[in-house]
Amino acid sequence: MEPVDPAAQTRAILNIVEDLGEERARLEDTQTAILNVLDDAAGEREELHSTQVAILNVLEDSAGERERLGANQAAILNILGDFGEEKVRLEDAQKALLNILEDVDVERARVKEAAAELARSNADLEQFAYVASHDLQEPLRMVSAYVQLLERRYEGRLDEQADKYIHYAVDGARRMEALIGALLEYSRAGRGELRAVPVDTARVLEDVLVSLSAAIEESQTVITHERLPVVRSDEAQLSMVLQNLIANALKFRRPGEPVRVHVSAERRADAWVFAVRDNGIGIDPAYQDRVFVIFQRLHTRAEYPGTGIGLAICKKVVERLGGRIWFESKPGDGTTFFFTLPATEGESATRGRPGAGES
Repeated sequence: MEPVDPAAQTRAILNIVEDLGEERARLEDTQTAILNVLDDAAGEREELHSTQVAILNVLEDSAGERERLGANQAAILNILGDFGEEKVRLEDAQKALLNILEDVDVERARVKEAAAELARSNADLEQFAYVASHDLQEPLRMVSAYVQLLERRYEGRLDEQADKYIHYAVDGARRMEALIGALLEYSRAGRGELRAVPVDTARVLEDVLVSLSAAIEESQTVITHERLPVVRSDEAQLSMVLQNLIANALKFRRPGEPVRVHVSAERRADAWVFAVRDNGIGIDPAYQDRVFVIFQRLHTRAEYPGTGIGLAICKKVVERLGGRIWFESKPGDGTTFFFTLPATEGESATRGRPGAGES
């Protein structure tokens, strides 16, 4: 057995110890590294856990959103279904409307045809009335003349009954003459071509007052007018309207009271509104339409003589001139007749003044 060298043995032990120290240091470094890794792994695990929680939350939200989306889709499908039904109803309504429009077109054509037929009938009727009234005048005039001759020649020479019969015949002939004359006048009012020219209504009124001067003086009538316009119309037809309205005021006056008539005109939009106001007996508003019908009377002939045609002529003429006519009144409180005429640019009231035109 070889002898052991203590120094070598010591060096060997020191080397081993040194190696162990280094190994220990490496082991400590390794442990430190492992601990660091474990720390990092713990943080990573926490982050991973947080991520997992977030993912779960997202998945839960997605599930809720998916449910809401499903509900929305169902609602949209229901709405689309309703739209489909509404579309069907709309198509049905459109078809019904088209059918109605077709019916309206057919009805409009019928109405147009009926209106044309009515216009032809009215024209034929007016022509017949004109010809009949014109042709009847001469034989009726002859009958009236001979009946009046009988009355003058034999009055008092026959018995009382015969005188009464002759008087009835004379009165009937006179009334028939008046009616035929009125019918002829009414027929003439719708005949002939209208001549639309500038018409000074103040001057037309003055001419009317001259033609009615005897009746105005007899009834002590006071007639006034405001500023009246120059209008584009038919002078003869307008004169006929004013004359009939003023004559109507002179006739239907209150007993024992002077007649007062006031004529005015006012521009309203595209029309002139004329007013003829009197202080006469008035008219019940219930007769708004009846008073303008030919031969319509609201009083007996004994109370107020006449044929009941004047206002009918006014209505016919005013409508022919493109206007309308109506009245406002209370029984016993006078009447105001209004009528309109179309207005044109530049027309204005030019003559007269408040209180002017007294007669």
